Amino acid sequence: MAAIGFIEADNTLALKTRDAFFKRMQDVYPQDSRAKQANAAGQMFRFVQEMRVGDRLVTYDNARRSYLIGRVASDAAYNPALFDGEFRTFRKVEWLNEVSRDTLSVTARNSLGSVLTLFKVPADTVAEMEARMSGTTPPPSAESPESEGERLDEEDLLQDLQARSHEFIKDRISRLDWAQMQHLVAGLLRAMGYKTRVSPSGPDRGKDIVASPDGFGFEQPRIVVEVKHRSEQMGSQAVRSFLAVLRPPGDKGLYVSTGGFSRDAYYEAERAACPITLMNLDDLVEAILEHYENMDLDTRVLLPLRRIYWPA
Repeated sequence: MAAIGFIEADNTLALKTRDAFFKRMQDVYPQDSRAKQANAAGQMFRFVQEMRVGDRLVTYDNARRSYLIGRVASDAAYNPALFDGEFRTFRKVEWLNEVSRDTLSVTARNSLGSVLTLFKVPADTVAEMEARMSGTTPPPSAESPESEGERLDEEDLLQDLQARSHEFIKDRISRLDWAQMQHLVAGLLRAMGYKTRVSPSGPDRGKDIVASPDGFGFEQPRIVVEVKHRSEQMGSQAVRSFLAVLRPPGDKGLYVSTGGFSRDAYYEAERAACPITLMNLDDLVEAILEHYENMDLDTRVLLPLRRIYWPA
């Protein structure tokens, strides 16, 4: 299924016009600007009234960095208990295919990065995704396709810019090779105040990086780091194998996986005797942005970023 939030609006299935949706959003979000109220109303109206059975739908799987393509299989319905009450309005969806974000052009990626929960995908991007699914060469796209979404206010524009920039940073990180990825993580730890020792190429027995106050691992805390730079998720067995190299009580574990982790892997980490943190690609980007100003030149060369100021 595909589900949408705006839970304060409650059940909107009986509303028929965009104006009725706008009035509901004005009532439940009185503190928001008119533009934000209009955005919320437009998205709910599209989901409940404008979408039709048989329409195609695209959603992003962040962990796998893939866009999932499906076909709408039901009219909109409402269930106040769905997803713990967080996403109550839903449609059934028949999922058909997926397209890796890494195979799309920058223009297509940019058009799919809207902060809006629901928006109409530009025709050029649709054509490119269809070509990727069929294995043919995508047609050339326009320079700056605009989504047929509602206009955003300043706050929404900032969130939109942040969301897009995070995805483009993740694109850059994904293009690094394994050795560069290892040095990027080591550089992050140095920016956080640790000294690091990176394992040479070859069998590392589960320890790609050792970080500690002295750089040798004699002083505590000693952080043992495993880096997996691949698209597939790491499971519970991978976490157990990593835990086997940690020496309690002083060792701490950091497992970095650009492909993310399964639910069982998180459960395995939670019940481990040694403290261990699982860091997926989103977590890595957040940490890099937080500590980027303290990173050394060698690390910044791996991931050059530019600061942008926005009116507060």
